[in-house]
Formats: sequence, structure tokens, C-alpha cells
Amino acid sequence: MTAISTTGTGSPESPLDLESLAYRAAGCEGRVVAIEAIWDGDTVHDWLVRLLALTTDPVAEAPMATVYWSTAKRYLGEHEADAPRHPVAAAAERAGRALAEHLSVPFHFASPDTPDDEAPRWRP
Repeated sequence: MTAISTTGTGSPESPLDLESLAYRAAGCEGRVVAIEAIWDGDTVHDWLVRLLALTTDPVAEAPMATVYWSTAKRYLGEHEADAPRHPVAAAAERAGRALAEHLSVPFHFASPDTPDDEAPRWRP
């Protein structure tokens, strides 16, 4: 598993590699039925994306990763991080899709091209 680094603000950066995400998903209580990416933001990090594992038995949301700009840049590399699409969305979509495919569950990201913390959530 990849070591967790920290940003200048002291918040941990989530690993986005498939091995780390699969390990976290395996630790979920309940059966994972989908992986979802949702926008969020704060005054320190601006826009960020949270990757969640949605479970049943019990119904819950388990955090898999928080994708900050610095996390996206590290994951995508300099060239891709400068692409027209918001880098946190590109990184979250790539990592989330890979995890969903690995788990054979749907991936949902309602607004990958535009930050929207009120975008519709996944429904079974």
C-alpha cells in the first residue's frame, strides 16, 4: 500500500492506486454496490472530489479517497494535471472507474465536467 503524505495544511492525501483503494473497499462493512464520486469544497482546498463506496447491509457510504488538486497532480502527473478538465475530476474518475471495474459494480459521477456539490446522487 502507498504511504499517505500530507499537504502543507496537515490534511492527509489519499492514495489513488487500485491496490490501496481495493484494500479500503475490502474493509467496508456491508456489500459494496457502487463507487461514487461527488464534488465538495472548502476555503483551503477549493474544489475537491470524494470517492465513496456505497454499501448495503448496512446501507452506508464509506470514504475511499479525497482527491485534492495536489493529489490529482501527483496521480495524473504534470502533463495531465494541466489538461482542460478539472484535474481533481479527471483523477477521481480514473481511480473510481478502475475500482468499480475491479469490484464489478457501477461507477457514478453526476457532474465530471463541472464542479457541482448539488449534483444528483447515485440510486440503485
